[in-house]
Amino acid sequence: MQHITLAGTGSFVPEGKLTNADLEAMVDTSDEWIMTRTGISERRIASPEQATSDLAYEAATAALADAGLAADALGLIVVGTSTPDHIFPSVACKLQARLGCGPTTAFDVNAACTGFLSALQVAEQFLRTGAAEHALVVGADTMSRIIDYRDRGTCILFGDGAGAFVLSRSDTPGLFASRTYSDGAHYDKLYVCGGGSRAPSEGHVPHIKMNGRAIFQLAVRAMVSATEDVLKASGLTLADVDYLVPHQANKRILSAVADALGVPFERVINTIREYGNNSAASVPLAFDLAVKDGRIQRGDTVALSAFGGGLAWGAALLTY
Repeated sequence: MQHITLAGTGSFVPEGKLTNADLEAMVDTSDEWIMTRTGISERRIASPEQATSDLAYEAATAALADAGLAADALGLIVVGTSTPDHIFPSVACKLQARLGCGPTTAFDVNAACTGFLSALQVAEQFLRTGAAEHALVVGADTMSRIIDYRDRGTCILFGDGAGAFVLSRSDTPGLFASRTYSDGAHYDKLYVCGGGSRAPSEGHVPHIKMNGRAIFQLAVRAMVSATEDVLKASGLTLADVDYLVPHQANKRILSAVADALGVPFERVINTIREYGNNSAASVPLAFDLAVKDGRIQRGDTVALSAFGGGLAWGAALLTY
């Protein structure tokens, strides 16, 4: 089997911050209430001039630089996002043009917070079959554009950002396995109201609606089972895993996933306090930040997992 390595990583968050103190002035909430329930203190917010492709570009250029790869070597660009600049063209097409890598395969996938892992799985298939030698996989979302800041159940959670991986065909094992799943029967537990063909306007700007209690229970079960699936597919156990990088939904979900898997919380990469939930960007962003601060090092085996609207969920296992 053709091996795939993680050649480089990158991430980007906008400078703007929305703190819990800011939210106290906007909605009926408090810093204590938010921290107790989510573990989030602040989240990054894009400026009016920034869109998802801008965040994706910064993360992508950082990942390419880390990999030591020129953009024209890319045979595939896949972007996981739920908040594209436009309904079409895709963020990936805009990213391809801005990177200057010439005509290549480029498209978006929309699996909400699982979007990056879905994009990663697509890229894996291209690389294993030889359809591409190098692939750029990006998770990027500007969630602040679809948040109702009158709804304290959702506005306290989400921030903006992007993360990117460069994957390459190699003789050295790296990506062991990836798995993604979906169950549309639960779509109404987490969805965006308005903006699509079902209800184009629905009152005002499209915004997230979420059944938090149901999502918590579904998310924990799904992320645990997906992690167990990639371990089984790889012939490894949790004892072989150095770190878990779960979707940064909220700290309670991270803790529940770790407890269910029997993993000490110090082995869970947790960036939620400073960045909140970045949807499709959260897994690659957390991974890259952990690489930059020295927690994840070359040779470490890392399990990634995510869960989001769709419902969609998945996991991947790799050695960095």
